[in-house]
Amino acid sequence: MSTTRRGGNAGPVSDEGQASRRPAGPPTGDPLPADSPLARELLDGLAEAVVTTDEASRVTLVNAMVAELLPEIVAGTELSGCPVAALARAVTDGAERFDAEHRGRQLRGFRQQLSGSRYAWYVRDVTEEHARTDALLAERSRTAFLAQAGSRLGLSLHRDQTLRTTTTLAVPYLADAAVALHRPLAPAEPHPRWTRYVEGGPAPVTGRAAPELTAVVPGLAEALDGELTEPSLWRDVEPDDLAAVLPPEFGRPGAVLVCPMRGAGGPAGALLLIRRDGRAGFDPRDVELAREFAARAGAALATAELYGEQAHLARVLQTSLLPPELPTVPGVSIAGGYRAAGDTLRIGGDFYEVFPHSRGALFALGDVCGKGVGAAVLTGRVRQSLQTLRLVERRPLELIHLLNQALFDTPDAARRGQFTTLLLGSLERGPAGVDIRISGGGHPAPLLVTATGSVTPVPVGGMPVGALADARFAETRVHLDPGDLLLAYTDGVTEARGGPFDGELFGEHRLRAALASAAGLQPAVLVDRLLQLVDEWLGGQAEDDIAMLAVCASTPG
Repeated sequence: MSTTRRGGNAGPVSDEGQASRRPAGPPTGDPLPADSPLARELLDGLAEAVVTTDEASRVTLVNAMVAELLPEIVAGTELSGCPVAALARAVTDGAERFDAEHRGRQLRGFRQQLSGSRYAWYVRDVTEEHARTDALLAERSRTAFLAQAGSRLGLSLHRDQTLRTTTTLAVPYLADAAVALHRPLAPAEPHPRWTRYVEGGPAPVTGRAAPELTAVVPGLAEALDGELTEPSLWRDVEPDDLAAVLPPEFGRPGAVLVCPMRGAGGPAGALLLIRRDGRAGFDPRDVELAREFAARAGAALATAELYGEQAHLARVLQTSLLPPELPTVPGVSIAGGYRAAGDTLRIGGDFYEVFPHSRGALFALGDVCGKGVGAAVLTGRVRQSLQTLRLVERRPLELIHLLNQALFDTPDAARRGQFTTLLLGSLERGPAGVDIRISGGGHPAPLLVTATGSVTPVPVGGMPVGALADARFAETRVHLDPGDLLLAYTDGVTEARGGPFDGELFGEHRLRAALASAAGLQPAVLVDRLLQLVDEWLGGQAEDDIAMLAVCASTPG
């Protein structure tokens, strides 16, 4: 009879070949007296099922855990023919281990050789380990899905693109079909529109929701109105209930999850996640994931809608602030040019205006301090003030004083601290050319280009308009013979820093050289040429707005 010995993790063995948990090796320590009841008690206390076999693979011993995990296996059973197929196959193939699903449990076993050709199989229940691993993998998958969704949803600032992205992301991870409904943006749209994507479909499609859809789908009306804050599960779905938003080939819908899409300012829409009949329904983790996804989609949709509103307002502002189409003035040729600095909306602080009257025209060219929308707002104010004031005053010096006072009379003038430099001129046709009176408000001096190619500045002076309530302004006069040209421009021309030229300024000397070489050209051609030269100098790195206005005395025909 073999006996149990101390040392390592040894377990007792019986004279029938009961298993030891330690690897085979020479016995160590002092011998212990044989105690079969103790050995049985130790075996039955193990958390693993222990099965020992003889040389013919017949079961010789089982412990108490075998009755719980493998009740079909008893002493005397031929283990290679036992009902646990994975174990029987491992015995037949001489494999060292096996994994199997048995009676709803995940089992894992490994074999250890005993003396002779006898073996002990140790089998443990790894169901909870599998569940924890599956839960960890599922959580990682959910985290990755939400990270991808957040990244892709954040790339779109267009409402329709956001809806398409929402539906395509949800399929097939969350559902077999996804329908996103967004609230009408205007009273003219009484019913919401929907965007749908079905697994396997080429692309999302859109449509207008029928009035009965919100009545048929439980929770949909509440989600669109902002009353539903958590996903609502709909199980008893009939094929006709969603026929208006699902294609006929989709088949019978199973579970439907109605998720509110909320933005920071309130409800943005609702998301229907539809699974086919036969696919598992939405468990609590699915519902929580769908809730988080719908929240991100709602935030992205609300952002896109806000951006759309701002873009619309900017387009309206752009339309009102872009330089006007210049009128025809008899005896005079006029052309203007404009560039906004780095602004895709093409609005800025430089401007020009021409107001014709019976004897000629009143013109203005200015540069509002600052850039972008803030400068554009003041530009609009200045232009609107000029539109009104010119009806009561046409003399440039008197008109610029009135404009200065008008800017200070606005309620927020002191707080904003904004001003504009300005050239305000009045031209009148004469018997031999054009007479111009120019009033200045701190603006660069215009340049006179004669028909012979000489270029000279016309000093005006004065202080910026809107900077001081008691500002002083100056006035000068200039005469244009036929073929002569007067160019007014903003400092965005001379202060243009050349990207390809180490930031060197374009400068007045280059402007004068360009004008001298272009003497005799029509104003429109000359302005286009100057803009091209400045654009090339900038190399796509514009930092300031540019405006110019060319006035030429026409040659008698």
